[in-house]
Amino acid sequence: MASSYSTDLKLELMVTGENSGTWGDKTNTNLNLLQQAIAGYQSIALTSTNTTLAMTDATISTARNAVIEFTGTIAANSTVYVASGIEKTYTIKNSTTGAFTLALNQVAGASVIWGTTEKNIKGVYLDGTNANTIDLSTLGGAISTSASIGDFVIGPNELDTSAVTSVKIASFAVTSAKLDTSSVTSVKVASFAITSAALDTASVTSVKIASAAVGTTQLIATGVTAATYTAATITVGADGRITSASSGSGGAGGFIPTLTATGPASATYTATPTANRLAVYMWAGGGGGGNNGNYCSPGGSGGQGGYGFYNKPIAQPFAQPYSVGAPGPGRTPNVGAGTAGGATNFANVGTVNGGNGGSQNGPAGSAGTAPGASLAFSPSDFIVSGKGAGGAGGGGGGFPGGAGFLLVYENTGT
Repeated sequence: MASSYSTDLKLELMVTGENSGTWGDKTNTNLNLLQQAIAGYQSIALTSTNTTLAMTDATISTARNAVIEFTGTIAANSTVYVASGIEKTYTIKNSTTGAFTLALNQVAGASVIWGTTEKNIKGVYLDGTNANTIDLSTLGGAISTSASIGDFVIGPNELDTSAVTSVKIASFAVTSAKLDTSSVTSVKVASFAITSAALDTASVTSVKIASAAVGTTQLIATGVTAATYTAATITVGADGRITSASSGSGGAGGFIPTLTATGPASATYTATPTANRLAVYMWAGGGGGGNNGNYCSPGGSGGQGGYGFYNKPIAQPFAQPYSVGAPGPGRTPNVGAGTAGGATNFANVGTVNGGNGGSQNGPAGSAGTAPGASLAFSPSDFIVSGKGAGGAGGGGGGFPGGAGFLLVYENTGT
């Protein structure tokens, strides 16, 4: 009977009584084939998309090696075939160049595939029909605490809960590329772990700040003293913050009324220490009406008291006397002209003169004047009822004129 050959390694299986004189040589050949299967290494350069590894009877063959390294440049997705029926294990390294897949297949069965960027080593076993991967995704058990982690994909079921500790992770070993986008959640970030140095300048935007999240303790002090400022001068920075503030005088107390007086009256007016200008309205007393003793032809009315406005810059200290004109008495009971109204005077500001009394026989008294006034008004301009008005004339007695009046405003601005 002739020799036969094993299915997996194609070793020569000799029968009793055959191969006389060559049995030793054939045995040595078988031993070399076993050595190739157990420890053999071969580099195979791929030159086409489909390559078949040989497994020849009783001959050193490419498919028998324990370790195979594929090299060369592949220009398309490539497949390496091993004949069906062979059962064997391999350690295979993909060292090809080119961004294409590489597959190991038993003609019609399932393949072990290296992706376009997988230039690494895979453990493979053939079951006669399919090529199967041997790696951590197909092995059971777990990595112990003493094990080291190589460049493999580790599934959630392969890690012992106490296997990976902080002392086993090298400094800077976990990079941003290794983190899943949903891996770092708020519960995994320790309080105060994210410092200002760890934040990109554009990271914190307005939409990330909750309403009312920024309180007084989060604001940087600007050096402005907390206070109430009057007529304030403020400085605003480019970011909208108030960086300085001080009280001032500009526009403050602009023409505040400080005195009203009706004649007859007199006193001394003392200005507020911060005042620098007075606005003064002065009316003199109106003249009294005349009396001619004839009700059918009454005497003349008294003249309008002088009326003027004075705009007066002042220097401090300012304290000046003033007097407010009394009304001119009407002529009664005797026949005759009415009496002139009293002048209103404010020292170092101005004087307005009283209106003259009305005549006995009908002509009205002349109006008073307001020398030096910023604005001097005529009787037709008189708008404050009764102030400095002339008294009406009468047949049985003239009426008194209106009382003089003084109105003062102060300004502490510029």
